[in-house]
Amino acid sequence: MALDDILLEAEEKMEKTEQVVVNEFAGVRTGKASASLVENILVESYGSQMRIRELAGITAPEPRTLAIQPWDASTITAIEKAIQKANLGLNPATQGKVIRIFFPELSQERRLEFVKIIKKMTEDGRVAIRHVRRDAMDLLKKHAHDSGVTEDEEKQAEKDLQKLTDTYIAKIDAHLVHKEKELMTV
Repeated sequence: MALDDILLEAEEKMEKTEQVVVNEFAGVRTGKASASLVENILVESYGSQMRIRELAGITAPEPRTLAIQPWDASTITAIEKAIQKANLGLNPATQGKVIRIFFPELSQERRLEFVKIIKKMTEDGRVAIRHVRRDAMDLLKKHAHDSGVTEDEEKQAEKDLQKLTDTYIAKIDAHLVHKEKELMTV
């Protein structure tokens, strides 16, 4: 495996880590209704576990309201129970064939709790990126030792890997700043 391949693989893994953090952030509630808050909740239906997005259309007709319209009306109660079990502090209300979820205004205390949660998610992302760096560094050293790569090439590859790590940690930090601003905006 060439040094460039090791760096490309590390970059790919770091990019995936960044996407995981962004997706986790999407699940943290701000003052606005967002389909991403409920779309991945698992519902027991048709004898298996299915995500809400596979069972219904999810829309946000108003800034503080989500409307979930199941394609099969028989799944309404199962979806409603799953949302309550998910422990998101959401109270679904069924109106005919539509489940509506109303989002109350977030208190300052609750906003600060959410900020702590996203900071933990960010730190987990940073740690994951550092693990990718460590694994790639081990591969670089092993490859350099086995294939007779010059010491200068090895040092340059290590510098490039560190730059990559710094870039992706900065990207995750930028996502944190954006999400924190979004959460604290009243």
